[in-house]
Amino acid sequence: MLDPVPATRPTGGLAVRCTRALLSPWSRFSLLVAVLMAAAATMLFLEPQRLLATGWPAQLSGGAAAVALFGAAYGVCTVAFVPRPLLNLAAGALFGSQAGLVAALVGTVLGAGISFGLGRVLGQDALRTLLRGRWLKAADGQLSRHGFRSMLALRLFPGVPFAAANYCAAVSRMGYPPFLIATGLGSVPNTAAYVVAGSEASSPTSPAFLAAMGFIVLTGLGAAVVAWRKRHRLAAE
Repeated sequence: MLDPVPATRPTGGLAVRCTRALLSPWSRFSLLVAVLMAAAATMLFLEPQRLLATGWPAQLSGGAAAVALFGAAYGVCTVAFVPRPLLNLAAGALFGSQAGLVAALVGTVLGAGISFGLGRVLGQDALRTLLRGRWLKAADGQLSRHGFRSMLALRLFPGVPFAAANYCAAVSRMGYPPFLIATGLGSVPNTAAYVVAGSEASSPTSPAFLAAMGFIVLTGLGAAVVAWRKRHRLAAE
């Protein structure tokens, strides 16, 4: 009579369970929160906005390499929640209006792309389960169905914080290329205004400085009006 074949235990059961736990949506989301908190704490400690504005090495005050380096630093700083207006003003003060605008836009797109990638890989699966509120569902639907034009509007009217827009887009089903293109195009007007203001900061009565500040104020008011109308439209629905 044949002896029964003993059941074989699956090899690597504990390793598989640990791997699944580490790669679960909420584990990845916890990692995202930890990374962002560490980045924000590092930025608060190092105060890079002061370094970029006043402590920039003299040998890096001009040239393509300096612009590229500033753009990279700008992108990292925006991921760590350093306010973009400060960085835009610093770009104008350091490089002037033209080169400063290039550096600021490079940093803007780079920082947005990094934030979008982090949010998509580490946070999307977990956060999509929380989309239950009416406003959250409406925002997700708008970004998922009309991603390019929605993101373009968010960048043109600076009512939504830069980081919030990045992570909202990452949680939605918006594609990567439309997000980056809309960010680059939509960020030009407001970024240019801040860069020009930074480049003309030593002459606060100059026409360029006054025009830049006027544009910043008008776009801020426009964003407030659009947000108010959207809020009441959602409430009516």
